[in-house]
Amino acid sequence: MVYVYIVECRDGSLYTGWTTDLNRRIEEHNQGKGAKYTKSRAPVKLRHFETYNTKPEAMKREWEIKQLTRSNKIKLINEDS
Repeated sequence: MVYVYIVECRDGSLYTGWTTDLNRRIEEHNQGKGAKYTKSRAPVKLRHFETYNTKPEAMKREWEIKQLTRSNKIKLINEDS
């Protein structure tokens, strides 16, 4: 199982990534061991995730989400509510 996720950073910005272990990855972001972008913006809060069977599928979706505007990312997050 491969996950694509969106987290909200302490400053309100959104970060999108992919992982095979969602809980571990969120923990890494919050410990400052995650992506360079989130190191100075921790803690992060998981706002959205999707599951995929393969890494290429997940990476394709990550790229698609990263192309969205902030408002469209928020719409995607709000669909989970």
